[in-house]
Amino acid sequence: MTRRHAALLAPAWPLTRGSHLPPGEQVCAHTPIERHNPAPWLLSVIIIADISQPFLRAGFCSGLTHQLLAPAPQHLQEALGLPAPRGDENPQGTPTGEGARVTENDAQGEEEGEEEPTRTPSSRPSPSPTPEDTVTYILGRLAGLDAGLHQVHVRLHALDTRVAELTRGLRQLREVAGDTRDALQTLQEAQSRAEREHGRLEGCLKGVRLGHKCFLLSRDFEAQAAAQARCTARGGNLAQPADRQQMEVLTRYLRSALAPYNWPVWLGVHDRRAEGLYLFENGQRVSFFAWHRVPSPEPRAGPSAAPHPLSPNQPNGGALENCVAQASDDGSWWDHECERRLYYVCEFPF
Repeated sequence: MTRRHAALLAPAWPLTRGSHLPPGEQVCAHTPIERHNPAPWLLSVIIIADISQPFLRAGFCSGLTHQLLAPAPQHLQEALGLPAPRGDENPQGTPTGEGARVTENDAQGEEEGEEEPTRTPSSRPSPSPTPEDTVTYILGRLAGLDAGLHQVHVRLHALDTRVAELTRGLRQLREVAGDTRDALQTLQEAQSRAEREHGRLEGCLKGVRLGHKCFLLSRDFEAQAAAQARCTARGGNLAQPADRQQMEVLTRYLRSALAPYNWPVWLGVHDRRAEGLYLFENGQRVSFFAWHRVPSPEPRAGPSAAPHPLSPNQPNGGALENCVAQASDDGSWWDHECERRLYYVCEFPF
């Protein structure tokens, strides 16, 4: 230790002379320290910290350094760059080197006496919150909740606006869909009228005309109800010969169209409503009939002149055969099951 350092230490802590020991240990182990005013103490702490760095590295004077720095705050020790006191160090400043060994008597006395609890450095307790701090904390939390509720209200308002826009768009789409449906229905009606007009013109151009009627044969096999639907879609009905003149014209037309074969062709005549009550498809009652009849045998004819069993008199089907077809060779009427698939002939107004 130099004279400059001793002179700086003299005003702060007057040291008594100890026994003849090495300078470092004499100061560290047997020097009573007295504190005076705080300004010289702080200056001495800074100087001692500067001087004791080599000794700290060698393991000396640690007790003196901690005794000097014990009353200093923790942030001052960190500012000076000194190591914090550990729990296993001696708080009285006794050095742990070879020159400060404890005798056997002292060790036995310590074992017999009560063991003192090891003092560990405790952190400074945090101050308890005051009522003002509690009120401030609660008000801050309430302000945060109020801000969160405001954000929720903003989001809900945006969602309500979006829902209103979507509702208006959906209403507009429904209106457009309704207009489209109406337009489509109008187009379908126009198409139906066009098909009926086309069928009527085709029937009168390709078929046979008589007065205010035109007949047109269709070579598609259909049941009686399906044939009526096909004729209606084309603007007509199944043929309804109302008198003998119309019957003769229709017979000649079918014979010339299907010769040399004999095909039954559906007419618009049936007795589905009541057995034996024959009506046209338009609901009018039939007043003219051309049923097939077996020729009467001559008086001088033998048994071989009996009628053929496959050509009995018509109608003979009863409740099972309720629809009428006309034979293409002779124009006679036959009753058949309505579900039988046959050719059909349509009539169109002219």
